[in-house]
Amino acid sequence: VRLKGGDPYVFGRGGEEAEALANANISFEVVPGVSSIVACPNYAGIPLTHRAHCSSFTVMTGHGDSDSVDTSAELEQIANLPGTKVVLMGMKRLPEWTAALIARGMAAHTPVAVVQWGTTGRQQSVEGTLGTIAARVAEQNIAPPALTVIGDVVKLRAKLNWFEHRPLFGQRVVVTRAVRQANSLKHPLTELGADVLEVPCIKTGPSDNKQEIVEVMGSLGMYDWIVFTSANGVDAFFEYFFRAFEDVRDLGALRIAAVGPGTAARLQELHLKVDVVPKEALGCSVAKALGAFESIENLKIVLMRAETANPDLPQALVEMGAIVDDVACYKTMPETEDPTGDAGRLQAEGAHWATFTSGSTVESFHARFDLPKLMARFPQMKLASIGPETTKSINALGLKPA
Repeated sequence: VRLKGGDPYVFGRGGEEAEALANANISFEVVPGVSSIVACPNYAGIPLTHRAHCSSFTVMTGHGDSDSVDTSAELEQIANLPGTKVVLMGMKRLPEWTAALIARGMAAHTPVAVVQWGTTGRQQSVEGTLGTIAARVAEQNIAPPALTVIGDVVKLRAKLNWFEHRPLFGQRVVVTRAVRQANSLKHPLTELGADVLEVPCIKTGPSDNKQEIVEVMGSLGMYDWIVFTSANGVDAFFEYFFRAFEDVRDLGALRIAAVGPGTAARLQELHLKVDVVPKEALGCSVAKALGAFESIENLKIVLMRAETANPDLPQALVEMGAIVDDVACYKTMPETEDPTGDAGRLQAEGAHWATFTSGSTVESFHARFDLPKLMARFPQMKLASIGPETTKSINALGLKPA
């Protein structure tokens, strides 16, 4: 796979690469992409064609030398063509080629827009005219990657600018969840227009205490309840379960409790009914909810949790008379890799929000970046906490979630 931005055959040298494969007798497939020529103006609220404005568009590169004979002749042609003009790779020589188009007959008051980082949460658009756009771009510090759209269709931005009006547009939001869980938070944030930085701070691994898990699997029928305090616990438990059993009915008559809606949703994906979900995602709330469902005195309850979990839940259950096995089915470890490069962006540019979904994400993030210092460097940054347990870890650093 050779993965390219936009369409591989539009200013992407895809044709040259495919030709090299053909010459080497290597079979290949080309999957068409959406070119930035079309996508970026769309996300900036600019249709390239419109019956009231134009029925054609021309695409050119702004990378060439405007003093050369070939380029000079080409600009002469482009300046006199009707319709919209789209210029790719034109930031470096923007003052030169805009002046050259005016010199060759285009009106200096022709509407122009420059779109940087189009279709992403980092998108920024600047409007002007052919005569003013170079100065406007310099004022706003617009740099590549960016493209330029020239023509009357730019005026339609006022009505059609759908993407830049989304509620979180212009907000940079840090997601600290583990890589395989990040999408459930990243996708809705992206849909709201946020520029999402994926900075995973934790990862999960198998528990060191496998003997305890083996014993639980061998005696599942003895338990009245199984309690899950995270989606990670659900995943880890069922990974072991389906190694030992072929049929989910081998869970027997176990009743199931989940600490909150996210954990319950993960169980429901497995078509399992969750008998108890407390209104507040706290360990003590799970215990109260179990007690409200039925008397748990002398009932056997197994907790499937991380290795270093809060002791409040098992203590509360024991105090209510339950017989509790607290089993570590996975462990949480700090994540220090930066697979997307977003950790580097965070340190260089800061963010508007940092989101935390567990105490361990707070602790690992702080160990890596020094959270109070980071917030002092970027005073616009606010913290978002998923619930009271996570908030405790934020408060321990002398900070409060917004």
